[in-house]
Amino acid sequence: MAETASNSAPSTSTTAEAPAPQETKKTTEAPVRWADLEDEASEEPSSSSEDKGAPELGVENLKIDESKKINKFLDEPEDSNIKAVTSGETPYTSAFTFEELNLSPELLKGLYVEMKFEKPSKIQAISLPMILTPPHLDLIAQAHNGSGKTTCFTLGMLSRVDPNLKAPQALCICPTRELAIQNLEVLRKMGKHTGITSECAIPMDSSNYIPINKRAPVIAQVVIGTPGTIKKWMSAKKLGVSNVKILVFDEADHMLAEDGFKDDSLRIMRDIEKMSSHCQVLLFSATFSDTVKNFVSKIVKRDHNQLFVKKEELSLESVKQYKVNVPDELSKVMVIKDRILEFGERLGQTIIFVRTRNSASMLHKALVEFGYDVTTIQGALNQAERDKIVKEFKDGLTQVLISTDLLARGFDQQQVNLVINYDLPVKHDNRVEPDCEVYLHRIGRAGRFGRKGAVFNLLCGDMDKMIISKIENHFDSKIAEVPDWRSEEDFKAALRSAGLL
Repeated sequence: MAETASNSAPSTSTTAEAPAPQETKKTTEAPVRWADLEDEASEEPSSSSEDKGAPELGVENLKIDESKKINKFLDEPEDSNIKAVTSGETPYTSAFTFEELNLSPELLKGLYVEMKFEKPSKIQAISLPMILTPPHLDLIAQAHNGSGKTTCFTLGMLSRVDPNLKAPQALCICPTRELAIQNLEVLRKMGKHTGITSECAIPMDSSNYIPINKRAPVIAQVVIGTPGTIKKWMSAKKLGVSNVKILVFDEADHMLAEDGFKDDSLRIMRDIEKMSSHCQVLLFSATFSDTVKNFVSKIVKRDHNQLFVKKEELSLESVKQYKVNVPDELSKVMVIKDRILEFGERLGQTIIFVRTRNSASMLHKALVEFGYDVTTIQGALNQAERDKIVKEFKDGLTQVLISTDLLARGFDQQQVNLVINYDLPVKHDNRVEPDCEVYLHRIGRAGRFGRKGAVFNLLCGDMDKMIISKIENHFDSKIAEVPDWRSEEDFKAALRSAGLL
């Protein structure tokens, strides 16, 4: 936690491996910051409790027969090298089955029946014993997009909750309301049979606003939300944290970055530490810059465990990346319309990432005029519109979603097979430098859980060519080029190579 003294036992470094997983409208303006929107002053939650589980679960019959496996695409790429650095004297053994984790029958039923999992993914097999084994050391964990990180901390939270204590015991902080809602959905599904209650602490529209002093104290056992709302509830003494046993930061690199939510995150950590000195802290993200990594190691001062993936291994093997050179902006639209979406709508869902709200609005208008049913999300939309757009896309009612980087991180939709970078991601304070972490998060929206996927980077001019070259150098990986942006056959060949045709 933030200011705890260190009992430094020597750290040991091992390379560990384990098994495999399961696991829309427009406005204008320039962007303000990552995720397009800060937490707002008037914030309120949506809440509900879980269904009670049946007393007789028959968990012994829930294990899945390997010979009858379905959804074979859920298998992870082999050769996933995860470096585990452990502290203290606690021995950890990778879990090849969920039964080895000594989970409750109710949680096992949630994993097998509700989540349809078969066995832990690599990251789950290594991290879950660290999370669940006393003395419950803090954990800094980095792993591939789509590798099952959400399950790690969700299962960790559910496992630490005492269902008989009607008070907050687990807290998860997320950078956006969309990610908070998504994580809450996963938790409620996984914990369906446990009777554990949960609540979402996110900004709400003014039409639903209730003054904080008129709110009842939070009694939900798990609270998932955005940092501004969580801090507000805590400051108003509506969210008590004296019983909190586990604190999770999802997309932790951004939550603790100078241009992210660092101040709010540190305040929350320190306030919880004052009330609950033995609270376990879990920091999960697909990326950690060296600056953030160094900072995290300073604030998590006591013994803690770490999991990291080598930088060059972060790009997803299941996602094929392409670059497409086009002569002008109109050509970008024509490539999307005539080449990618022409085939893409038959292959699954598509997310198109743009840099600014103006680009989002322009592209939306152009594609609608060409007859495509697309939706657009960006931070200037009100909360109800954002929620509606995300729900329609997740329900499969829309096939093409245009987004600023609001959805670059953590957004999980298995049916997304295509990602288009209409604009390449660049640093907000230096437009000639690529934002390689955002690039990695963007391409991670395709090929979730080992599915096949393709990413098309549209390059217009020397600046784009320089930026994509820097991205290639950063990841030490050459991105294949579609030879002719006008050639239907070249795009077909690219999709075939990606395993989508």
